[in-house]
Amino acid sequence: MRMVDIIEKKRDGGELTAAEIEWFVLDYTAGNIPDYQATALMMAIFIRGMNRRETVDLTLAMARSGDQLDLRDIAPFVVDKHSSGGVGDKVSLVALPLVSACGVPVGKMSGRGLGSSGGTLDKMESFRGWTPDRTLPQFKRQLAEIGLVLTGQTVDLAPADGKLYALRDVTGTVANLSLISASIMSKKLAAGANGIVLDVKMGSGAFMSTVVQARKLAQVMVNIGNDAGRKTVALISDMNQPLGHAVGNALEVKEAIAALHGGGPSGLWAHCEEVAGRMVYLAGKADSLTAAKSMVNEVREDGRAWEKFRQLVQAQGGDVSQVDDPTKLPQAPLVEPILAPRTGVIAAMDTAAIGWTAVHLGAGRLVKEDQIDYAVGLILPKKVGDSLAAGEPLGFIHANNADKLAQARQEILTAIAWSDEPVEPLPHFYGVVE
Repeated sequence: MRMVDIIEKKRDGGELTAAEIEWFVLDYTAGNIPDYQATALMMAIFIRGMNRRETVDLTLAMARSGDQLDLRDIAPFVVDKHSSGGVGDKVSLVALPLVSACGVPVGKMSGRGLGSSGGTLDKMESFRGWTPDRTLPQFKRQLAEIGLVLTGQTVDLAPADGKLYALRDVTGTVANLSLISASIMSKKLAAGANGIVLDVKMGSGAFMSTVVQARKLAQVMVNIGNDAGRKTVALISDMNQPLGHAVGNALEVKEAIAALHGGGPSGLWAHCEEVAGRMVYLAGKADSLTAAKSMVNEVREDGRAWEKFRQLVQAQGGDVSQVDDPTKLPQAPLVEPILAPRTGVIAAMDTAAIGWTAVHLGAGRLVKEDQIDYAVGLILPKKVGDSLAAGEPLGFIHANNADKLAQARQEILTAIAWSDEPVEPLPHFYGVVE
């Protein structure tokens, strides 16, 4: 086969065969296809799309690009979760230890920041020494010992997704239903989870801007999971404003720690409780979703979930003193309030713009070689529907230099729309796809 023929076929709206997709995935993973040709195909797929069969074939090829874990010798049922991306989404940092503390083993593969969305691995690397790098024997041993492991796309597990994930982030090919589905589900299938809970975001800070689009993405992923013999459920959740208050790596870690201690924003906890409850229920640890949520609250209140989080950090080389004392996490040298420019009600937030503000501060990457500044970011406690007086703080900027701080202030104010009339608060969830 020739790569140029495959590019031209998809460019012209053709349907790729399973053999063509398999050949591309394996040869690109092996380094036989250059990034510029892979980028051309990603753009052709982005513009022309893929049908259901092509999407499933791409997902399975990516899952087969490396080893696939069989965890039956570790636990009879392992559950995983994944978010389709969002601004301020630190749910995994809270939900995973909650579920593990309920007695459900959690083996999760996560990614880096993508576009304006933050990445779970970037957040966890705020801890000195913490690493997502786990060999397959280490992955299985840690899962057996503490019931919780969080890893990245290693050379062994879904390596095709690891390469394509980084490439899409910097080539404008992120927000495509087939590519998002294949990226998420290939990791889930390769990591050996028996049950998968998907948190599919919609809104101004998500890849899917409407509930209809998000439901389509959710349905594709649920279909893939079911076709592969995995119990799969998807939640449609809101991303028309940041999730929680913090946007930025160490700031989000601190907020997750507060949530595990019974504090933090109430909206963040409501989201984490729903996701964790679904995971526990899917694993058969409770007879109802209500009972599963009760278990989740119990392990939060008695400290078992907190201890699981400590174990996760320690097992993967992190500095536990920073877990016990979050003030030891990276802190920005400049912190300044963002003042409301007028009296009124927050009518809407351009959440993607807020995410890009954090990236411009240094909390994310504009090109894949960029280094993350773990200390910088935003604290935005005000939400859609909140009333403010002119000059009242609506949040805080954490920056590493004055120029970036000034730029962030302007970007945040531009991202917020105001109203003189009352505005209804936004819901957390819009539905479930099973």
